[in-house]
Amino acid sequence: MTPNTEELLRAAAYNNAAWCAAVSRDGGFTDGAWSSPRRTPLYYPDAVTLTRDTDTAALLAGIDTGAPHASVKDSFAVLDLAPAGFEVLFGAEWIHRPASAPGAAAPALEWSRVSGPAELEAWETAWDGEESTGLFHPELLTEEIAFLAGRDPGGRILAGAAANRTGGVVGISNVFSADGTPEDEAWAGALALTASLWPGLALVGYESGDDLAAALRHGFTAIGPLRVWLHQG
Repeated sequence: MTPNTEELLRAAAYNNAAWCAAVSRDGGFTDGAWSSPRRTPLYYPDAVTLTRDTDTAALLAGIDTGAPHASVKDSFAVLDLAPAGFEVLFGAEWIHRPASAPGAAAPALEWSRVSGPAELEAWETAWDGEESTGLFHPELLTEEIAFLAGRDPGGRILAGAAANRTGGVVGISNVFSADGTPEDEAWAGALALTASLWPGLALVGYESGDDLAAALRHGFTAIGPLRVWLHQG
């Protein structure tokens, strides 16, 4: 673990916490974590640690462990929350792509930034595969957050990703491809569009399994593990 890698891990954790805070529209930051006192939307944690030495007691006191399925993103995979009634839901790897990495392959679809509530609803419908639930609300359409959409000639969204900027990094998440669209198209398009929106900035995020393999094919490097803990109460 080099000082530079540790700095990248902290930047990735903070970036992800900022994204979770924006989606949740709740919570607050301390030196050690972001946490929400109320249950967050589906798929989003109630807390994200920002350092290796986060105070576990203070962290858990800041979330509602009495509500079903409270969760904690242990950004450095160092916590033991089992005594508090949690189990590991899944593990993943933080990823990093330097700004100096070779340019992404040319995407086949027409890629652009989502603009306005109607387009955002269409993007979420494509991402979910069924219908928009309002998880991604219009307040997310800011200068520092972008929903990226790859469209066919008829305007249908067939691939996409979300990107959020914090400091000197841009986080990539929610990368998806519709049935019949190659997975690599989503990564190629998202990387190309992100580079045009925020030139010269490194990219961070986290992935696991096949999604991690796809990210590595597109110039990312795994820089450290994380775990998500789910409360069993």
